[in-house]
Parts: sequence; structure tokens; C-alpha cells
Amino acid sequence: MTPFAYIVSLPVRAYRVVLSPWIGMSCRYQPTCSAYSLEALEKHGAIKGTYLSVRRIMRCHPWGGSGIDNVPD
Repeated sequence: MTPFAYIVSLPVRAYRVVLSPWIGMSCRYQPTCSAYSLEALEKHGAIKGTYLSVRRIMRCHPWGGSGIDNVPD
């Protein structure tokens, strides 16, 4: 992971430690949105990883899809 991608991933890591235990398991997709974001940042870097993460979060709503949604290669 590049240093910039690591910096961008810090809010996601903080969410997983601080907020996720309070909110509980409510993600419609597998892997969870936060795990997807970390993997996207690791595979694709800061810019494309952020784009993929935001796109995934925008699809995670009650009328959206569900199921397995892996990070594209």
C-alpha cells in the first residue's frame, strides 16, 4: 500500500475500531463495506480505491443490491 493510500485508509480503520462495534453488522454485501474499502485502497491505490469505495457505499441502501461484491482486479 502506498503511503498516500495508507493515509486515506485511516478514517476507514478508525470507523472499524470506534463506530462499527456500536452500529453492528448491517452491511448488505460481502465483504463488508469497510473491508471492501481497505482492499480497494490496497489493490488500486488512493485515487481509484477511493472511487471504488465511494461507489460501493452509494450502492449500499435499502433499495440497492446485496450479496457478494468483490473488488475488481
